[in-house]
Amino acid sequence: MKKNNVVLIGFMGTGKSTVGKQLALKLGWEFIDTDQEIEHREKMSIPEIFSKNGENYFRKVETEIIQKVMSNEKQVIATGGGSVLRLENRSKMLSHGTVIQLEADTENIIKRVEGEKQRPLLQGNLREKVYEMKDQRKYVYDFADFVIDTNVMKVDSIAEQIYNLMILHKK
Repeated sequence: MKKNNVVLIGFMGTGKSTVGKQLALKLGWEFIDTDQEIEHREKMSIPEIFSKNGENYFRKVETEIIQKVMSNEKQVIATGGGSVLRLENRSKMLSHGTVIQLEADTENIIKRVEGEKQRPLLQGNLREKVYEMKDQRKYVYDFADFVIDTNVMKVDSIAEQIYNLMILHKK
């Protein structure tokens, strides 16, 4: 197991940011949300970036942020749901951290993200978009070191499970 970072991946709405904050507290490590890092660097929200510059530009910036963030250690990093679409991001995550996929059923994801306006890829029919994107991305998360189901567990329990994995595998 790689010990310098914990990288949380998974589809949007699986709990990466929420669990990541809790886990970082438990480990005494820094919490990094790559989407927040992108917004900070670009000085605009993700929907604004998509609107003004398009998804390709966003993915380019996302890759630059991932490259930068992964060079540090003792971090819990919550990535954007689509950050795994680029091979170079997946490679960087694997070589600089323990990659944990958070997974949830499609219906739970829909419940968690409905009403959120900051997700540009979900404009239009939410249910249709989530099912379509989950289908398109069904194998891109398969590179993770571990998979944790977030359907029924509470945030504290998920963070505890990851913490125990880290201890068990000698951080």
